Amino acid sequence: MFWVNGASQASVDPSDRGLAYGDGLFATMRTGAEGILFFNAHQARLTAGAARLGFQWQMSEALQQQLHALAIEYPHHCIKLIVSRGVGGRGYTPPETVNPTEIVSVHAIPSHYAKWQQAGICLKTSSIRLGLQPLLAGMKHLNRLEQVLIKSHPLPQGFDDWLVNDIEDNVIESSMANVCFIKGNRVITPSLAQCGVAGVMREQVMIALLEQNMNIECLPVGAERLIEFDSAFITNSVLGIVDVLAIDSLKFSRAPITAQLRQTLSLTL
Repeated sequence: MFWVNGASQASVDPSDRGLAYGDGLFATMRTGAEGILFFNAHQARLTAGAARLGFQWQMSEALQQQLHALAIEYPHHCIKLIVSRGVGGRGYTPPETVNPTEIVSVHAIPSHYAKWQQAGICLKTSSIRLGLQPLLAGMKHLNRLEQVLIKSHPLPQGFDDWLVNDIEDNVIESSMANVCFIKGNRVITPSLAQCGVAGVMREQVMIALLEQNMNIECLPVGAERLIEFDSAFITNSVLGIVDVLAIDSLKFSRAPITAQLRQTLSLTL
């Protein structure tokens, strides 16, 4: 199910800059019984990301109403919102007047995400590394070819997702989620100053940990440091929080804090 600029029968202009250049952003938002989880945070991140790309975008009242109605109609689903700069400009040069394109779609939550929450997962380090570009770091922009390349490789048996490092061999994220590590009472999530996606769920986990007086830090995490940590988990807006039981041959224990966070943030699938 897709809607373009609010219309269900509309199509995307072939010259749209999102298609031509990946000139835009997107959000994947989980719906619950009362609407979209952390909706204000998703909205704020999209607005800030558009500003970083150099165009103004504010979610209209009509779009808010559409998303809310879809969330009520499709609870426990995933709503994806794409915002591109729209049509115009010559070549790479963006147009002076921007008319953003908004594409909304609804999807089922993958059934294995609930199993992952219950059982945990194992990660395999990808041979593909992320390039460094601080001007785009943190944004969930439409240029996701690195992730396409990562996902095009079949996982070895016994592994559920890829762990991804940057070209300087710092741990950044999994192929589709942020990652956090635990050592004693410290929770460390990799710095995303040079690359990677700063997810809404990562932000909500950090807020929840601070409210519980936990020590949460954003730091560079070299791949060689993984042996230092006791536990690990991944986060994204659809799967919530999932324990990491192993990275390559390195084993981790499950941390009680992950179950507590799932309950506190109403993330259990």
